[in-house]
Amino acid sequence: MGKGFFNVPVAVNEPVMSYAPGSAERKAVLEAYKSMFNSKVEVPLYINGKDVKTGNTRTMSPPHDHQHVVGEYHLAEKTHVEDAISTALEARKSWSQMPWEQRAGIFLKAAELIAGPYRAKINAATMIAQSKNIYQAEIDAACELIDFLRFNVQFMSDIYMEQPESTSAAWNRVEYRPLEGFTYAVTPFNFTAIAGNLPACMALMGNVVVWKPSDSQVYSAKVIMDIFKEAGVPDGVINVVFGDPVMITNTVLASPDFSGLHFTGSTHVFKELWKQIGNNIHNYKTYPRIVGETGGKDFIVAHKTADAKQVATAIARGAFEFQGQKCSAASRAYVPKGIWADVKKYLIEDLESFKMGSPEDMSNFITAVIHEGSFDKLAKYIDAAKADSDAEIIAGGNYDKSKGYFIEPTVIVTTDPKYTTMSTELFGPVITIYVYEDEAYSETLKLVDETSEYALTGAIISRDRYAVEEATKALQNAAGNFYINDKPTGAVVGQQPFGGARASGTNDKAGSPQNLLRWVSPRLIKETFVTPTDYRYPFLG
Repeated sequence: MGKGFFNVPVAVNEPVMSYAPGSAERKAVLEAYKSMFNSKVEVPLYINGKDVKTGNTRTMSPPHDHQHVVGEYHLAEKTHVEDAISTALEARKSWSQMPWEQRAGIFLKAAELIAGPYRAKINAATMIAQSKNIYQAEIDAACELIDFLRFNVQFMSDIYMEQPESTSAAWNRVEYRPLEGFTYAVTPFNFTAIAGNLPACMALMGNVVVWKPSDSQVYSAKVIMDIFKEAGVPDGVINVVFGDPVMITNTVLASPDFSGLHFTGSTHVFKELWKQIGNNIHNYKTYPRIVGETGGKDFIVAHKTADAKQVATAIARGAFEFQGQKCSAASRAYVPKGIWADVKKYLIEDLESFKMGSPEDMSNFITAVIHEGSFDKLAKYIDAAKADSDAEIIAGGNYDKSKGYFIEPTVIVTTDPKYTTMSTELFGPVITIYVYEDEAYSETLKLVDETSEYALTGAIISRDRYAVEEATKALQNAAGNFYINDKPTGAVVGQQPFGGARASGTNDKAGSPQNLLRWVSPRLIKETFVTPTDYRYPFLG
């Protein structure tokens, strides 16, 4: 590792462990999984450095074994949220004044704790609570969260180096202040790394945070806070509350000191929060920053020159890793008729080789969807496709929630490019494919751009560079992350800054300096060395 500004280590991406049979890391995570699965954890609120137990609790169960209870978490009342806000504002007095390199040291230590002593635990928690297989847990809960913490420190030091020109007469400098007030982080179930990054990146820049994790991610959220506490995040800087999201949000957004929202979740909820902030705008001391990453209806477009095996692999991995529960997951594909037969053959072969079940069995590629609500929604769309004359299920289509919320990876082929599942976000292991005429490539690109309200990720697969160029231009506004000859998932911190526009969010690019710049309020300081003593300009004589 090299050295950056102020000797900050230059960030490099954390290597992904293999978890191959017989490996030490496989043994460690299985031991952690079994221990955590067979014991019960109590998760309190975390306010001003203290565990707060309200006595009003809700149980936690793995999606792949929903009758098994692994613990319970405490629900906040309005007074707890108000305490979180007031203690955050009190903590701000010291935290906002702490030298940036001291803040950096805390989060660099958190990264090393995850890379070392907490790695098996945070991965096991993600496997249990979110039903990720070990590889998906490793690249998320361990590697991506480590990368966020390390790269954010590097990005912060790069930002602080950006300074205006000075002259012999005046010294100009920019102070990157934290926002005035407190910030609010609302995080999703699907990525432990996102849950950790949203509050951490704001705190790194000197802000104080009220954090509301998803109810379906409480288990791994607790591990994140355990790590932050051990790393030395001071009391009151990050406060965690669980419970009624409407009550919590109403309380937070009613405060005159609210200064920023960092959100990942559904498009509808984000729009409602934006509207609520707008309605409250006259109450705030400052204009709140609003950063959100929301839904997607992400696409794969194959050109007639594409390799059929590559297309099939991009669909199998892009659509079905983590049961399609990624904002970036491929959920619609456009395949030319000339290669469709081969793509179909390879894709069905892949799906027939998938094993489904508990993530404890590391031969399973597919596990459960997150909860019953998700299961029921997906089952409804699958049943509709079975009945519709313009849709055909060529793989999967079965589901069972007797033990866990298991949905078979399902491939729908439609003759209608505007079919419901070509445009509606499902957030599960279902992809819909439209087969187009080989010579209708340009018209198909227009379809891709117009079919969905979202614009998060998309991919083009082609061996014809002119076709790649045409797609890159035609789909300029259809995806904030655009992949050439790859699946549309798997953005790496520091390499592919992530975010989309349209109904997919504010495109503030997590994993880049652009996101951190939203959490500072720059102050320009000009210091004049020889102060004028006469108002007269030379032309006055």
